[in-house]
Amino acid sequence: MIPHDTIHASVQHYYGEALQGSADLRTDACCTTDSIPTHLRPLLADIHPEVSGRYYGCGLVAPDMLEGLRVLDLGCGSGRDAYLLSRLVGETGEVIGVDMTTEQLAVAERHRDFHRDRYGYQSSNVRFIEGHLERLDALDLEPASFDLIVSNCVINLSPDKPAVLAQAQALLKPGGELYFSDVYADRRVPAELAADPVLYGECLAGALYWNDFLHLARDAGFTDPRLVDDRPLSIADAQIAERVAPIRFYSATYRLFKLPGLEPDCEDYGQAVVYRGTLPRHPGDWMLDAHHRFPTGKVVAVCGNTYRMLAETRLRPHFDLFAGAGRHLGIFDGCGTTLPFSVQDVGQAASGGCC
Repeated sequence: MIPHDTIHASVQHYYGEALQGSADLRTDACCTTDSIPTHLRPLLADIHPEVSGRYYGCGLVAPDMLEGLRVLDLGCGSGRDAYLLSRLVGETGEVIGVDMTTEQLAVAERHRDFHRDRYGYQSSNVRFIEGHLERLDALDLEPASFDLIVSNCVINLSPDKPAVLAQAQALLKPGGELYFSDVYADRRVPAELAADPVLYGECLAGALYWNDFLHLARDAGFTDPRLVDDRPLSIADAQIAERVAPIRFYSATYRLFKLPGLEPDCEDYGQAVVYRGTLPRHPGDWMLDAHHRFPTGKVVAVCGNTYRMLAETRLRPHFDLFAGAGRHLGIFDGCGTTLPFSVQDVGQAASGGCC
């Protein structure tokens, strides 16, 4: 196993010295190609060009309902997402960025006053801290003090991903969420590929097998990870493509709520919700994740976990909630888990004997 400090040094060199801008990347793994929502385009255009030019994210980490939130950006780099979020949380909110690469943080720090003036704030609502994601408890961050934690194509670079997830869980308030984009593989990536600084720096060699990620998330206390969106990654560099073949890679965004007591499966308690159509830019419907769409004004039956994600988080004001009778009705219809036993009418004898 490669020592953690060796991986940290390799990543710091790659993002601090080897890469001078997003154009230097050799794959699109750490570069967002998704369509940018219309409402975010003018906000991104307001970000300083040097900050945007050193951006290496693989997704968009700007969920709905951010006004006034306290946000932590894990692996903030040059600060593009941190400054975007600082605009979205408003002057009453706060954004803290953590990164271990000195050169990237220097770019972010250089433009704090620029963004404060651009946004018309009396004082900056952003600050940056140098540190490792696996050692957040060593930083001056109060446990259970963040409404939202984001990360953009960075957790795959960590040599200790369980520690990152556990640290994030500890820093979230009850009802808060970890909302992040990252790179995943369709199988476990051979450990020897981690020794290649380019493969690791390009967010491939450190990518988690998607099913391993789900288990790690649940072990960290995020019982019901929700996929928001995903896209396959293309690797145009022939040498890199040959080295990682036949592994397929994907960029995916997940949201993980800190809600103790969520169940490992979708259980039915007869609950339902109605979306009020009040979230900005979503008057007709709203998506919680890739599999849960809520049309405005329509009664939608939901499992117990989804009910709690809407009832016990910042999303609560936008839904009418119907708790049902509280009786457990079995697995929620359509969740993919079915009764494992053969079904027979009562009184119908099975053929054959018992011995």
